[in-house]
Amino acid sequence: MSVSLSREELNAVAARVDEAQSTGGTLTLPTAEHEGFDIACGYAVQDMLRERWQARGRRLVGYKAGLTSRAKMAQMKVDTPTFGFITADMAVPDGGVCPTRLLARPRVEPEIAFLMKHDIPGSLRTEADVLAATDFIAPAIEIIDSRYANYKFDLPSVVADNSSSARYVIGGRPRRPTDLDLRTIGIVVLQNGEIVGEAASGAVLGNPARTIVMLSQWLEARGERLEGGSLILTGGACEAQLVSAEDSVCARFQGLGDVVVRFAQET
Repeated sequence: MSVSLSREELNAVAARVDEAQSTGGTLTLPTAEHEGFDIACGYAVQDMLRERWQARGRRLVGYKAGLTSRAKMAQMKVDTPTFGFITADMAVPDGGVCPTRLLARPRVEPEIAFLMKHDIPGSLRTEADVLAATDFIAPAIEIIDSRYANYKFDLPSVVADNSSSARYVIGGRPRRPTDLDLRTIGIVVLQNGEIVGEAASGAVLGNPARTIVMLSQWLEARGERLEGGSLILTGGACEAQLVSAEDSVCARFQGLGDVVVRFAQET
């Protein structure tokens, strides 16, 4: 996919995103700064961001999907899913503490995570392909954090911000994909003991396995492939909830157990 901006212009945007992600700073929308900044530019910036992080030793472990449920699409006023990448150092242990000092506007959302087998084929074209290539299904909480003020952004800009990636928590009781009906897993989110979200896994494209079909097709169109052993976060099943220091969040997944994370200014 061709881009309308020069490499120098894109690299300048990537540098600003990198700094904001590292410091909890705020970004100006790239679309407001550069006429013609489109979705292709957003992914080009994301690629440059990934190169920067890998050069500093951050290890790519998989991908995340964003805006894959009707609730999320309505909340963010978009109708197209996005993809981003996740690294090993973004992980927060189940029951652990996530520091908020370097997060600008953290929010949480419950997600179904897939851990892929190590010997997966190059392309996954159907839900059955995805299930055959999956080692385990696990419950997750993704902690997202837009670097744009008030979570107001357009699609190219959020893609450039690595689809609002920040941290993630994997927990509960991982299960084999054949042991679950991925369309009907009930999910309840509690924040400080109060229910703040309820959903079913089918809110994610009808079946979260479809997210991975789309991811595989997206990677193939880019001349890439989904690597074996990848961890995939398939997208929030309900609206993201704003959190702050001293909050505690528990996401309960039918048949998969609980995932818990606490927040603090420092750890």
